[in-house]
Amino acid sequence: MIQLKKEDISQEVFDLYDDYAHNKINRKQFLEKLSMYAVGAITLPALLSFISPNYIDSIIVPEDDPRLDSTMITYDSPKGGKKIDGLLSIPKNKDGKLPGIVVVHENRGLNPYIKDTGRVAALEGFITLAPDALSPLGGYPGNDDEGRTMQRKRDRLEMLEDFIAAYNYLKNHKKCTGKVGVVGFCFGGWISNMMAVQVSGLGAAVPYYGRQPNDEMAAQIKAPLLLQYGELDKRVNAGWPAFEKVLKAKNIEHTAHFYPNANHGFHNNTTPRYEKEAAELSWKRTIDFFKNHLT
Repeated sequence: MIQLKKEDISQEVFDLYDDYAHNKINRKQFLEKLSMYAVGAITLPALLSFISPNYIDSIIVPEDDPRLDSTMITYDSPKGGKKIDGLLSIPKNKDGKLPGIVVVHENRGLNPYIKDTGRVAALEGFITLAPDALSPLGGYPGNDDEGRTMQRKRDRLEMLEDFIAAYNYLKNHKKCTGKVGVVGFCFGGWISNMMAVQVSGLGAAVPYYGRQPNDEMAAQIKAPLLLQYGELDKRVNAGWPAFEKVLKAKNIEHTAHFYPNANHGFHNNTTPRYEKEAAELSWKRTIDFFKNHLT
C-alpha cells in the first residue's frame, strides 16, 4: 500500500472529514465523496486509513507513567442522578495543593487522545480531570465512529452540567487549591465557552476551535479566555467576529490566536489534521495561561 503524506491530500479531503466528524454527512455519503479523491495509486482504503485516528502510536504520556497517579474515578452529576466517569491525574512530585484543569473531549467521548492530554497537562503541575460524557450510555465504546453516534443521543446542555459538576469535583478535591480552569477541544471548546458563561468562579478557559455562545450569553462571561483557532476552520471561525465584538464591548479579558494553515482539530496528534508547530505553540500558550491565572 502506498505511504501517503499530508501534502498528498487536498484540502477538500480534510473539509470532507470535518463534515463527517461533525455529523453533516453520514458514513455512506462520506465514503462516496471520499472515493472521488481515490485516484491512481491512492486507493480508498489507503485514504480512509490515512485520515482515521491512530491512537496506538500517538500516546505522549503512557497510562502507567511513574510520575503520575492517574486513575479513573466516578463523580455525581445533578441531572437525573447520573454517575460520570473521568480520568483523574495528579503529579507525584508536587508537594501541597495544586490548581485544577477540567479537560473536555470532542464529540465522541473520552478517547485515548483526550486521556493523554489530561496526563500531559497534569505533568505541568496541575490536578486534571478528563470526564466521559458518554458514561450514562456505557462510556466511550472504543472507537470514534460509535462514540459520535452515542454522543448524539445525549442532550448537550445536560452534558454541560456534567462538566460543570467536574469543575465542582476538582474545586473541592483535597489536593486542589480551589482554583480551576477548563480546556476543551471541538465540542469541548463549546463546553469551555459555556462554562465561562455559567461558572462564576471559573479561573480561566481555553477553548480550542469551539463554537461560540450567542451574544446574550457571551456578555455574561467573567473568566479570562484564551481562544485557539485554526486558520482553515471556516465553519467555526465564522462565529468569531460576533463573539469578539461582545468580548470587546464588555471588556472581557481575552486573547485569540489563529494558526496559519491549521485545520479544525490541529491539536489532535492522532490524525493528519495535526499541525505540529501550531499544536506545540498553542499548548505552550495554554499552560502559560493557566499558570498565570490559576497559580
